[in-house]
Amino acid sequence: MSDIALSTIFLIVAMLVLLCSGMWIFLALTFLGALGLWWVAGFPIDRIGLLLQTTFWNSSKMWELSAVPLFVWMGEIYYRTNLAAELFRGIAPLIKWLPGKLLHSNVIGCTAFAAVSGSSAATTATIARITLPVLAASGYSRNLALGSLAGAGTLGILIPPSTALIIYGVLAEVSIADLFVAGIVPGLMVAGLSSLFIMIVALINPSVAGSVQSERGDSDRVSFLSLLSDVVPTASVFVVIMGSIYLGLATPSESAAIGLAMTVVIAALKRRFSFAVLAQALASAIRTSCMVCILLVSAAFLTSAMSFMHLPNQIADAIGQMHLPPLQLILILAVFYLVLGIVVDGLPIMVMTLPFVYPLVTALGYDPLWLGIFIILNIEMGMISPPVGLNLFVLKGLTGESIGRIGFAALPFFAVMCVVTALISIFPELVLWLPSLAIN
Repeated sequence: MSDIALSTIFLIVAMLVLLCSGMWIFLALTFLGALGLWWVAGFPIDRIGLLLQTTFWNSSKMWELSAVPLFVWMGEIYYRTNLAAELFRGIAPLIKWLPGKLLHSNVIGCTAFAAVSGSSAATTATIARITLPVLAASGYSRNLALGSLAGAGTLGILIPPSTALIIYGVLAEVSIADLFVAGIVPGLMVAGLSSLFIMIVALINPSVAGSVQSERGDSDRVSFLSLLSDVVPTASVFVVIMGSIYLGLATPSESAAIGLAMTVVIAALKRRFSFAVLAQALASAIRTSCMVCILLVSAAFLTSAMSFMHLPNQIADAIGQMHLPPLQLILILAVFYLVLGIVVDGLPIMVMTLPFVYPLVTALGYDPLWLGIFIILNIEMGMISPPVGLNLFVLKGLTGESIGRIGFAALPFFAVMCVVTALISIFPELVLWLPSLAIN
């Protein structure tokens, strides 16, 4: 067996052992990098310590990371000021003519809230608190309500602004602005196919969409002005953020600051803003940002360690010599991520596997932008896969339903993500087309 195979197997086995031991992810990544440098590259302890110090410092002071706390802060303010409830109130009258009626509010609401939150857990929890009581009172299918929430809630990490896309951009040294633009089309594909599935089920079995009589009331008399008041603020934040990035007028960090300021102004104009809300949102943003930062610096150290071991180049050369069909490798990776997603949470999966996967996929000629969206889609599937799917636990905590029932309800939407992943694998232009039109 070649040295490259032995080194790769050694690192993968060591990573799995560390994960099963219950060690914190950032400690496991740091220890794995140090072990590889000492065992494979023959580095002395003092040199490993120097590399660790340098990598941690250089990774933690990257300007691109400033977008993370700003976007998280913006999403927290939006959640704590109850602006999402107004969004639902504005959307509901617009979708009642569709087969499935208010069930689409889960998909559209999650899509819209994802555009200002960047977090799947926050998206799922926020929209679930708003829509589930209304859907239950109107007699809608419980399974479709839970499944559509679990599936569409994952859009929080795909539709920009997304913390996961920022992390990938930093680790892979890919333009975060391009990643944001690249996530729009696949995100809308997931949302569109999810709504299409709901419509098909509602046409076959109209009883899943509740009773018309139970929904008649104040929402039927909502004026056009109130629709503007409820929907336009959220839409304007997304348009300004993505428009400034797409037109090259602002970096992701600058657009995050603009979006945060707009959210504060909107909350103040609607008399929902207070300094207590600002402080609570800031505290939550700090906690999340610290978690992201410590994962990033440990992953950066592992990546640096692998480069000193010359593993990325050797892996790329080995793949080239195997003459493996690209789609076959992508299928293997999709299954790998699916299996890993059953036992490990989404974000650590990306942080741990990217140093190994990146040289594999780019050696076959795939664009790093495409790889980022591919990984995020697979992470989304893991978020609704028992037993550790994050969105399943969020809904279990809110509804008291079993993980098994919620996971079963989410299966059709899991299939939707599989279809989208297959489509972008066969037609990478679905991901790369829009970024190619953006102004740098």
